[in-house]
This record gives sequence, structure tokens and C-alpha cells, in this order.
Amino acid sequence: MIKTDTQLKDDVLAELAWDPAINADNIGVIVKDGVVTLTGHIGTYIEKLAAEKAVRHVQGVKAIAMELDVKLATDHKRSDTEIAQAALYALRWHTWVPSERIQVEVDQGWVTLMGDVDWQYQLASAEQSVRHLQGVRGLSNRIVVKAQINTKDISKEITAALTRHAQREAERLHIKVERGTVTLEGSVDSLADRDAVIGAAYGTRGVARVVDMLSIHA
Repeated sequence: MIKTDTQLKDDVLAELAWDPAINADNIGVIVKDGVVTLTGHIGTYIEKLAAEKAVRHVQGVKAIAMELDVKLATDHKRSDTEIAQAALYALRWHTWVPSERIQVEVDQGWVTLMGDVDWQYQLASAEQSVRHLQGVRGLSNRIVVKAQINTKDISKEITAALTRHAQREAERLHIKVERGTVTLEGSVDSLADRDAVIGAAYGTRGVARVVDMLSIHA
């Protein structure tokens, strides 16, 4: 059963209100043709991420537009120097992050990560270790994953991984691999399914980048 935009909005509002990490009173929700737009002002970057995650859990959401502004409370504000120092320490203390290969820039609370790693999980770990820091208003992850293996077997490994989780999804996808870049085409049933497919692609060794051309089956 396909939800109307009104039904979808009600479900999104309920999901936001249910999550204790989110102050739903400060968030506006607009829904048009299955596309959910969040507006308003929130107190931390991590709350913004939590709001996006909550919306992704709602069945029927086809896409999300995040128009939420992060306005830090006075006691959460930190100078760019303090944030940069904290980010460097966080990267150094994370076991999975090759911190010596990552550079940090901070501009008015917005953190940019640069450098290169060998695996996608190292890239994700670097981002996760920084985005929770106090004073962060946003984050751009420009870290590059360097492919470590011949790419001819990547498509086979991704298909096998998807088949283990969902045979139906695997049969409806087309996977193209070129120099460590994976392009995904086809259709899935929900935003959560799309996230799962992209996650399976990123979790495959040798994958440096994933191009999402998936559509959500109405």
C-alpha cells in the first residue's frame, strides 16, 4: 500500500517525536511526492544526523532534503582551533583510523577531512570519530579510498553479498565496476533497502566510490 503525502508526514513527525535524541518541536516537515524536507533550527550537528536517520527508518520515504540549520547553544560553542585539536586527538585515538594520512580543516565550526585510506570502513570511522565533537556544526568528508585489488571480481563479490541478505534485491540490480568505482542501477522497495544495497557495495574490498542510480519501486 502506497502512503499519501499526508500519511507519510504523520509517520515522519511521529518518528521524530519518538526519538529522545531529537527536539522535534524545532523541526518542520514538508512532504511532496514521497520527498521529505526537514526545516528549522536545531542545537547540534549530531541531532541533525539523528533526524536524518529517523526519517530514513520511515517506510515510503523516497528522498530526504535536509534544510535544518545548526545553531549551537552558547555552552556548546568552541573555537575552530579547539575543534581542530579535538578532531586530531579523536582520529589518533581511533584504532581503525590511519590518522597520519588524514588532514583536518575547520572553518566556523565546519570540519573538512582530507587524505587517503585503504578501506571504506576507515573512512567511515574517521567521520564517526569527529562528527560527535562539541562545537561541530557540519562535516565534509573528502577522504579518498585507494583501491587495493583487481576490480574484475568486485561485482561478483557485491552480488554474492546482496544475495546472502536479499535474493530479490540482487536480482533487480545491475552493477558496473570501473577502477574501484561501483555504479548501482535498478530498483529497490524502500529507502532503507537502498541504504542496505549501498552499504553492501561499500563493504566490499576494493571499492573506493559508489555511484547511486537506484530508484525506489513504487
